[in-house]
Amino acid sequence: MLKTLAQLPRQRFAWALLSLTAFGLMIAALAFQYAMDLGPCVMCIYIRVAVCAIALGALVAAVAPNNVLFRLVGWAGWLVGAGWGAKIAWQLIDKQSTPPEGFGLFGASCDFIPDFPNWAPLHHWMPALFEPTGDCTDKAWEWLGITMAQWTLVSFALYLAAAALVLLAVITQRR
Repeated sequence: MLKTLAQLPRQRFAWALLSLTAFGLMIAALAFQYAMDLGPCVMCIYIRVAVCAIALGALVAAVAPNNVLFRLVGWAGWLVGAGWGAKIAWQLIDKQSTPPEGFGLFGASCDFIPDFPNWAPLHHWMPALFEPTGDCTDKAWEWLGITMAQWTLVSFALYLAAAALVLLAVITQRR
């Protein structure tokens, strides 16, 4: 089994599947936003960027999975996207669990404008994907008693667990 896992980074199908799962999450996010009218908060937008990092990194690796540079881009997108996404999801869960003191008419739950770098203002370039219109403390959707933010944390944890398994297999097979 370890040998099979260790071979995955060199297979186009594995990277394409990883990319497809991330694009699926993005489609789900857009369905929540546009079909169910659940506006994303600024932290949700950061989570979308993390999902895009996974999707695009895996897509690059799928182009040439036997090329070490392309695989490194894939690994970077996968690990950085999943790690950063998990961190943001954790912060969002915390924010939704403990709203700030003084919350009310003049208390904001989070920023309303994303803090993207000046050289990449995604919310201006693609507002349909990256412009926040919701509030961080709003828990408007739950399934099985688990909020959307908690489900995103589960998703990122699964991405990280899968990456750890594959990396462990690759390292073990090289010894």
